[in-house]
Amino acid sequence: MSLYSQAEANTQKTFLLIIGFCILLIGFGWLFSYIFDNYIILIIATVLAICQSFFSYWYSDKIVLSTTKAKPIEKKDNPELYRIIENLSITAGLPMPKIYILNESQPNAFATGRDKNHAVIVVTQGLLEKLERSEIEGVIAHELSHIGNKDILLSTVVVILVGIIAILSDFFLRISFWGGRRSSSDESKSGIIMFALGILAAILAPIAASLLQLAISRKREFLADATGALLTRYPEGLARALEKISDDPSPLKTANTSNAHLFISSPFKGNQSKNWLVKLFSTHPPVEERIKALREMTI
Repeated sequence: MSLYSQAEANTQKTFLLIIGFCILLIGFGWLFSYIFDNYIILIIATVLAICQSFFSYWYSDKIVLSTTKAKPIEKKDNPELYRIIENLSITAGLPMPKIYILNESQPNAFATGRDKNHAVIVVTQGLLEKLERSEIEGVIAHELSHIGNKDILLSTVVVILVGIIAILSDFFLRISFWGGRRSSSDESKSGIIMFALGILAAILAPIAASLLQLAISRKREFLADATGALLTRYPEGLARALEKISDDPSPLKTANTSNAHLFISSPFKGNQSKNWLVKLFSTHPPVEERIKALREMTI
């Protein structure tokens, strides 16, 4: 498979996942409308989810940077890193992003921001110290690809869908305990079964939505790998970088389950990576598969 067909295939798979997510949302909304015989709940939940996502869209990058304690740098602070990002940004046809350094020994990196004009690339101190120039270029190209591929916009859309499902679930469970079902005349055996299924769906739907969101995140990693390799014209650089990052035992103190998906490779190491919850909600595909795909590419 060529680099171009790889990127196209991953894009198609991502769209299919989003369609599946929309089907889940519509089905969940239909269940609510049937049980409560009222569409107002769905309308209210949609408005609340959009408002919440709007706030996240404008301030998510600032929140992430503050929680990780990353610090901004200028060209004079690290001329070599600045030139690498500047050259690759020109190649990618993207504006120069802001550069932040995270004072952590684990080699890793991530990109954040709401669009290409407000983008930030964060690299750890360990990445600069432990990786060679070609490997750093591979990592930076990967992060620029996330910006160029509009992954942040995609994530915002998915967040809206997840928010709607979560709010609907919360409303459903609350009203279930306080009443709000159809009248007692409708309490047939089938109606009781439907209501029980509704409660089960209200509990499981947010979990399913989160897992589907993580699946989309995993697919975007493959696409960013492919696009990043196209920028550098050297897939081996990123492949070797992923090997070093995954093999490094250093912990990343600022990593948690809420921001782990941002990094180029899972920041959880050692015993932390063996936690069943971390495995279930893993936001990255197996690094071995990513390396294999990179080394099989033809440019």
